[in-house]
Amino acid sequence: MKIKNILVSQPKPAEIEKSPYQELINKHNVKIEFKKFFAVVGISSAEFRQSRINLAEFTGIIFTSRNVIDYYFSLAKELRIPISENMKYFCTSDQIAFYLQKYIQFRKRKIFYGDSTYQSLLPLLKKHKDEKLVLPCNDSPNEELYSMLTENNINFQKAVIYKNESVDLKDIDIKSFDLLCFFSPSGIASLKHNFPKYSQGEQLIATYGKTTLQAAEALKLRVDIPAPTSTAPSMTMAIDEFLKAAKKKK
Repeated sequence: MKIKNILVSQPKPAEIEKSPYQELINKHNVKIEFKKFFAVVGISSAEFRQSRINLAEFTGIIFTSRNVIDYYFSLAKELRIPISENMKYFCTSDQIAFYLQKYIQFRKRKIFYGDSTYQSLLPLLKKHKDEKLVLPCNDSPNEELYSMLTENNINFQKAVIYKNESVDLKDIDIKSFDLLCFFSPSGIASLKHNFPKYSQGEQLIATYGKTTLQAAEALKLRVDIPAPTSTAPSMTMAIDEFLKAAKKKK
């Protein structure tokens, strides 16, 4: 099957011309559309209390996005939980770290950040191994991050403070695309929610991550392009490999 139209279940990159997707467009003459398949919604204080997690018990926080920072401080305010001046913050990037200035005074001695990869957090976390860390997260598992923290004996606890909800996709002609790309189980769930009679047929599906793959297979969907792999650590690289292989078969 020749791939001409691709639907990526994520927001369009702010600077797509500088993104790997633009390379795919230029290299393989494909059309790529972006559409977020779900919305992120903060949970209420009543919902959070059911988890019986006391945010005041932790001495450090791991932040993976600016949205998570907003949800965390909003929830803490709603729960009337004071933020200790000695709290340490571990962020995956400098952009996320500097965003903390919206809520706290920026001090290098208590704010640490990596290079936008989860692995870059490890040396920082190991250096502060005595901290009791909380990882604010959503209700869909981030297998890569959780596995890394667990395998390296990082003392952390997950705290679900936001969740993913399907958005209305009825304006999309889902069968007009040759390839659908998913990055989370929530995206797969949204496909099923919006198109309950969906039949894959010859349409191709790409997934990123083991849990996304499992979610697709649970709905009897055929995953043609799984990522990451040893040769394709990203979704765009996996698609590129697939398209190159398809051209060779001609």
